[in-house]
Amino acid sequence: MVVAMCCFRAIRADNESENVSAWRGLFLGLTSPSFVVAMAMASLALQQHLLCCPKSNTWSALKTPLRSRRARLLPVASSSSSSSPSPPSPETATQTAESCVNLGLSFFSKGRVKEALVQFENALSLNPNPMEAQAALYNKACCHAYKGEGKQAAECLRAALRDYNIKFSTILNDPDLASFRALPEFKQLQEEARLGGEDIGYGFRRDLKLISEVQAPFRGVRRFFYVAFSAAAGISMFFTVPRLIRAINGGDGAPDLWETVGNAAINVGGIVVLVVLFIWDNKKEEEQLAQISRDETLSRLPVRLSTNRIVELVQLRDTCRPVILAGKKETVSRAMEKAERFRTELLKRGVLLIPVIWGDYSKASIEKKGFGVPAKSASSLPSIGDDFEKRAQSITAKSRLKAEVRFKAEIVSPYEWERWIRDQQKSEGVLDPGDDVFIILRLDGRVRKSGKGMPDWQEIVKELPPMEALLSKLER
Repeated sequence: MVVAMCCFRAIRADNESENVSAWRGLFLGLTSPSFVVAMAMASLALQQHLLCCPKSNTWSALKTPLRSRRARLLPVASSSSSSSPSPPSPETATQTAESCVNLGLSFFSKGRVKEALVQFENALSLNPNPMEAQAALYNKACCHAYKGEGKQAAECLRAALRDYNIKFSTILNDPDLASFRALPEFKQLQEEARLGGEDIGYGFRRDLKLISEVQAPFRGVRRFFYVAFSAAAGISMFFTVPRLIRAINGGDGAPDLWETVGNAAINVGGIVVLVVLFIWDNKKEEEQLAQISRDETLSRLPVRLSTNRIVELVQLRDTCRPVILAGKKETVSRAMEKAERFRTELLKRGVLLIPVIWGDYSKASIEKKGFGVPAKSASSLPSIGDDFEKRAQSITAKSRLKAEVRFKAEIVSPYEWERWIRDQQKSEGVLDPGDDVFIILRLDGRVRKSGKGMPDWQEIVKELPPMEALLSKLER
């Protein structure tokens, strides 16, 4: 009864409210016998009330703080967006390895070598990441090369090769390191990179071995058989030695002495021959790697065509057969005059004459215009760089290059050319590297033939096939 009276008072108090039906259903349910049906009706009415009236005082109380908090944040955001902080001045900005490298490159491009060198050294002292350290070391080497400090440049490049795995072809290709490539330190660095080691890394040697495997694909198979047959002979010798001891001691059941000695001699002889062949094959591989390294250096040497365009020999592959004439000025001039008599036939065979005069670079006046090659020459080097391979595949670029190639080309870096020719002479056992020599290259850029003195052009015409011949196509 108490509950019924409370509900009745609630109905009277909320007689005009919109939830009268809910309270009335609850009152009837409590006072009627069918309590379950009344409770169901009350729950339905209450749900309808909640759906129709969602904006209660409780939701309003929860949303008010959120709206006020949002209103307090808006002025801060608008003020921050309207007034952005001013950038720090260069004096107060904190130096980073990246900023030092960029500043050093800026100084380097303006010819301020000492200041660039200081920035690259600062970058190395600021805990750089591998990319920043690689850039700092390499550009520091370029600064040392420009100043003629070959030892310091070699140390920087050695660290870059060892720790950051830069490509040795980058060193061969960079015009800023042209003066360094003419120094003895570069030759030593190249030899160390060819042999590989913990002090310089194995990147360049791996690249050379890949080229070597292409040129000699069965060397690995031969080595496998050398090792396998040597192991078989060693196992046979392991069983032959006890038989030989029993044959020497004699007695009942002892094997024949001479037969056992013959078997042992065959095993020992086989092991010796196979070991000698294995060592000989390794020696030939090292000689081949050295030749590939020289060929790679040769391919990066620049020449000036008749159109005054400067290209590297690698760009002339599949286009012509360069013939290098190195020696005294009088000897080379006479050889060039004799070649004029066979000009038509030599042009049909793609011959491009490249004269190299001993010591000619010491007489030439060098005009310094910055780093590496002069700006005018650098602008005419469209193929030097990482995108050369893409342009070399273009038919249009090749046809244009063929049109520019004439009968004669001039060398651009005489000291690099002379150093390469002398190294080639030493590799072939020439006692006096200053002798007159000629070197004929194949269409693929490798050395085809070389010899002392000047070539016999009539024999060259007979030996070289025309460019349209099948042998020339196979040579590419």
